[in-house]
Amino acid sequence: MTESFVPEPDSPDDLDSPDVRELAEVPSIEVISRAAVMLMSSAAEKLGLSESEPLSSPHFDLDEARRLITALAGLVTASIEYLGPHAGPIREGLQALQRAFRESSAHPDEPGKGPGEKYTGPVY
Repeated sequence: MTESFVPEPDSPDDLDSPDVRELAEVPSIEVISRAAVMLMSSAAEKLGLSESEPLSSPHFDLDEARRLITALAGLVTASIEYLGPHAGPIREGLQALQRAFRESSAHPDEPGKGPGEKYTGPVY
């Protein structure tokens, strides 16, 4: 089953509902923040952080988590000046994911070589 990010309207009248907005009307900071939250949530799932035993999660996948964390780091680094009050919490979430990745790895990357650290600097 595939999920869609924007629900398909059941009828033409549904296009006028307050839950559906034209993409052009969405402020850029909201698009960036939503993308960051989506990347964070997906990385957390791939690290098994939603489970009591993360390493035994059926979704645990360090390779996928590395990609998501690196993409998040690139997004955050490139858009930090626009994030305003959202910058701190998003940065903290990124660092928490980077630390969780290091803790989950059987052979942790050396400092500065972990996911996204080429953008953020070493995370210990």
